[in-house]
Amino acid sequence: MSEITTYDLVIIGAGPAGYTGAIRAAQLGMKTACIEKGKTLGGTCLNVGCIPSKALLESSEHYHQAKNKFSKHGIVIGDLKFDVATMIKRKDGIVRQLTGGIAGLFRKHGVTHLTGHGKILSSEGGFKTIEVKGKTGTQTIRAKNVMLATGSQVATLPFLPLDGKKVVSSTEILDIQSVPKHLVVIGGGVIGLEMGSVWARLGAKVTVIEFQNRIVPGADLQMGEELRKCLVKQGFEFKLSHKCLGAKPAGEWMVVEAEDMTSGQKINLECDLVLVSTGRKPYTENLGLETVGITTDKGGRVGINEHFETSCPGVYAVGDIVDGPMLAHKAEEEGVAAVEIMAGLPGHVNYEAIPNIVYTWPELASVGYTEEEVKASGTAYKVGTFPFLANARAKTMDESEGFVKIIADAKSDRVLGAHIVGPRASDILAEVTSVIEFRGSTEDIARTCHAHPTLSETVKEAALAVDKMQRNF
Repeated sequence: MSEITTYDLVIIGAGPAGYTGAIRAAQLGMKTACIEKGKTLGGTCLNVGCIPSKALLESSEHYHQAKNKFSKHGIVIGDLKFDVATMIKRKDGIVRQLTGGIAGLFRKHGVTHLTGHGKILSSEGGFKTIEVKGKTGTQTIRAKNVMLATGSQVATLPFLPLDGKKVVSSTEILDIQSVPKHLVVIGGGVIGLEMGSVWARLGAKVTVIEFQNRIVPGADLQMGEELRKCLVKQGFEFKLSHKCLGAKPAGEWMVVEAEDMTSGQKINLECDLVLVSTGRKPYTENLGLETVGITTDKGGRVGINEHFETSCPGVYAVGDIVDGPMLAHKAEEEGVAAVEIMAGLPGHVNYEAIPNIVYTWPELASVGYTEEEVKASGTAYKVGTFPFLANARAKTMDESEGFVKIIADAKSDRVLGAHIVGPRASDILAEVTSVIEFRGSTEDIARTCHAHPTLSETVKEAALAVDKMQRNF
């Protein structure tokens, strides 16, 4: 009988939380193993989420720019074409590079990569026994600490089963080989709007069915409406306050049935592809949680304390399987913080400073509290806005849609939230995220010299507008 290998830390899941946590643990001198059931490292984000979707968004945006905006710059293109197969190939190449890069980092830092499904078998004498079941067999290992970082999976609808061909999830739509004539998107959240944007730019008709009376429900209401108006100009059609009732084949087409929640009227939409993008759910099945006394809530999430530790001492949980937004960067921060706490360091995550991005064009980027949340809290607040229409750099880019909105405490001037609809909003937001992290004020932003001409000047002007001191509008 072979000797069981013992580790200081075993991480189950090699997504953003898992691989960053594993590398940090190794840097802190822990003997670390990371178990991943997938063929490659990186989890949903790198393989079938954040990275491949952004690659396709970038390719489709280049085509859209060439088709619709190059002529304004005096660039004349003749017979403009696109090749979906090449776009998919480029996307796959980027994914291979990045997932391979994580494998290289594991080797560099001495992290043991175990391929298979990880499951906790027991917790006795201060050690956890973990089973790793792979294609080539099963092995058993031990660990002083275990970190669960198993991420999330697509949330399906019982009345609209996925077939991977006509009714697809966010995974399958990354690999379709031709542009759909009519794409019906179920769900007006981030994934639906982003993937809808890819195919709308390439010529598809896109209809979004959303149960609520707004898109991106968690976003600031004013900013979500601004984004909706921008997408309507791009050809999106929205069926808000509509409930999808199902879909059935009709020859080569699918017929999606939906009901207007206000009037009760039912509609039928003919399409050749249905994207179900109604969110994700935590992946917490068959991990052996019940064996060590760990329970989950109705949503499948694992409960943790302020140190990311579950009800079982020495077992930690981070990322999509715990409370909070299902975001790769939030998961990364939690993975590192949990490991640092295990090492006796002051690991920390400021949940008031977690950015959230919708990578449409224009982008919607947010950090901190929405105006609705601040108003509901009873806090006295003030708001400053500034449009990209009045920004010199945006004018040179021919990108005038959207604006910046900053919310501050009326008494202390501390920045409570920032929301941007506009070009490169995801990059511009970083400045305000730093200010919120250090509990800074709008005056801090307003008195900081911003280079001219840059898009970031919109943030400065919005900060000035909080106290009605803007200069350029």
